[in-house]
Amino acid sequence: MPLPPIFTSRTLSFLLFPSRSFRSMSTLPSTTSVTSKSRLRGVVFDMDGTLTVPVIDFQAMYRAVLGEEEYLALKSRNPPGIDILHHIEDWSPDEQQRAYEIIADFERQGLDRLQIMPGALKLCGLLDSRNIRRGLITRNVKAAVDLFHSRFGITFTPALSREFRPFKPDPAPLLHICSTWDVLPNEVMMIGDSLKDDIACGKRAGAFTCLLDETGRYDTPEYENVAFKPDYKVSSLAEVYSVLETNFDLIP
Repeated sequence: MPLPPIFTSRTLSFLLFPSRSFRSMSTLPSTTSVTSKSRLRGVVFDMDGTLTVPVIDFQAMYRAVLGEEEYLALKSRNPPGIDILHHIEDWSPDEQQRAYEIIADFERQGLDRLQIMPGALKLCGLLDSRNIRRGLITRNVKAAVDLFHSRFGITFTPALSREFRPFKPDPAPLLHICSTWDVLPNEVMMIGDSLKDDIACGKRAGAFTCLLDETGRYDTPEYENVAFKPDYKVSSLAEVYSVLETNFDLIP
């Protein structure tokens, strides 16, 4: 059963009376400075492509689900990327079942090749040494999260998978984690490799955001006018801790 978001009085107070206004950040550099250090009490990670090395061929998966013609049409209308899970929600039950079977098959193939992202273990250790909370939000299934935890010996709490509704880019999963931790969204950072899912989720919740862009793909012109831009951008997880130490007071 889906887990409903639970909002504490602190989170509701933040949502009703936010202390940090949203900025489009379209004119800001990829890595911005915080004029006075903000308190950071927790970090929430995406999994696929962030904590783990990208192994799923998403473009091939979208083609298999949508067909070539619909894939190309949808891609042209959505430069930041295709949200396949939301797109198939309006399909008939039979069509949805077929789509989920294709998606699950690609995800199973990805599990066979699961590798942890370079720098992930060290970053988690550094956060643990400062008692900074670690959470996880993924659009993959719970079985993938369980395998990640068991294979690499690190656990994220809470760890919300696709079974939690609504999923990213809706802010609900991140707000749920903030409520579970009893912290404000502006005391948390969301780290992920997707503008349309991770950064949008973080910005909508009122959290700080950090985009992991290993290849520089988001430096291309097609991403200049996206609705949500990250507060920080790094090319590897090894860069994240210095970003946190430089710009935040790491206070659990």
